Amino acid sequence: MGNATETEGQTQNGGRFKKFLPLIVLILLFASFFVFGLDDYLTFKALSDNRDRLLDFVANNYVAAMALYFVLYTIAIAASVPGGLLLTVTGGFLFGWFVGGLLTVFSATVGATILFLIAATSLGDPLREKAGPWLAKLEAGFKDNAMSYLLFLRLVPAFPFWLVNIAPAFLGVNLRTYIIGTFVGIIPGTFAFAFIGTGLDSVIVEQQEKHATCQASGKADCVLEFDIGSLVTKEILISLIALSAVALLPILIKKFRKTAS
Repeated sequence: MGNATETEGQTQNGGRFKKFLPLIVLILLFASFFVFGLDDYLTFKALSDNRDRLLDFVANNYVAAMALYFVLYTIAIAASVPGGLLLTVTGGFLFGWFVGGLLTVFSATVGATILFLIAATSLGDPLREKAGPWLAKLEAGFKDNAMSYLLFLRLVPAFPFWLVNIAPAFLGVNLRTYIIGTFVGIIPGTFAFAFIGTGLDSVIVEQQEKHATCQASGKADCVLEFDIGSLVTKEILISLIALSAVALLPILIKKFRKTAS
């Protein structure tokens, strides 16, 4: 009897470990990103320093370069490491706005879906048990208009991408809705920044020339620097906000009809 109970306990512990293993892997990937200094490679300076090598590699190994970009972007999104905007712009810089945009949309969707599934299976049920009835009410409201809400969250750049990846997992959004909403919702912003990336080479050359001039003048505080966030222009923000408002129209119309009836 004791052996049976012990075996049952070991089986349950093994089941819990398997359930949380994917989450542990993602946490280790996230930690490794900083422990091994990989964040130093996701900077404008690193992109500028390796510009020629990257362009040569893409020119000589186009398919392999696309596959590598896809895999790296997918891992970056799944592990929620910072630098998504720079990666998106880099995709446009290396492959052109159309191919770079397509690669980014598909890899971002795959990475986000991986994170969604891990969050739903590892954390979804325990959170529901502890949260109580308020989460059930929130879940019911979100479920009724899941696609519209998801499109809104994807289109508005104010919400962190990693947060929008995991929040639907706790609100009962089904996988099909999540994938479609993510894929469609990130298209406008992704292609906008991929298109900006096509002009990044001139920015890199300009900054390199300024840096070389600074060094030639004998100054000691010369820094090769560019704020990638400055690419998020007012026009892009207004366009994305307008699209997000359109995404909420079905919800507003539904509520108006209910009020009118």
